[in-house]
Amino acid sequence: MVDHPAVEVSGLHVSYGSAPVLVDVGLVVPAGAGVCVTGENGIGKSTLLRCVSSLQQADSGTIRVFGAEPGDTPDFWRAVVTTVEPPTWYPGLTAREHAELVCRAHGQDPDGAGIDEALDRFGLTAHADAIPPSLSSGQKQRLTLVLALVRPSSLLILDEPEQRLDPDGRAAVAAMLADYVSSGGSLLMASHDDKFAVASGAEITTMESLSEAHE
Repeated sequence: MVDHPAVEVSGLHVSYGSAPVLVDVGLVVPAGAGVCVTGENGIGKSTLLRCVSSLQQADSGTIRVFGAEPGDTPDFWRAVVTTVEPPTWYPGLTAREHAELVCRAHGQDPDGAGIDEALDRFGLTAHADAIPPSLSSGQKQRLTLVLALVRPSSLLILDEPEQRLDPDGRAAVAAMLADYVSSGGSLLMASHDDKFAVASGAEITTMESLSEAHE
């Protein structure tokens, strides 16, 4: 995978009905690097992430993830973790059991995956035995990020991971993302918080510049 950029997007066009959302968008995320896309609400950040995550089909253009077309294949989802879609909570499973299930699904021994450490870093130790629907919105957001970070992956695609987090929570998430990138992982995210993006080890770019570069 290291022979290719983590993400390559070229000439991407997406419209909703007659309204264009993405027009000739191009983007490169080098392997082992982080890129944060910023811009106003409704400018197409989430649409871009959904297309890269293979959750939405573009009208035209090219997308490559580690040199291959993204798709609903085991290899793709072994390499890629995304929070673009809301998580699925399994009835009756606690927060810790959700993390254990994710680990087992990806061939990890839950006992050696650092689940308790991750829950502690995100301030969820006291809620490890709670079922996710009982958690607050901020706690659910932190749990979603625990599930994304506790399993092995090569690329994180995160849509505003800082949302609904207090300053301490943002700092904790940024530190974990910076660790992920410094250890060789690749990161593509959308955010409204430039300070958070920089602390996460990501280079900031704007949606406007992604289109302007191809005009």
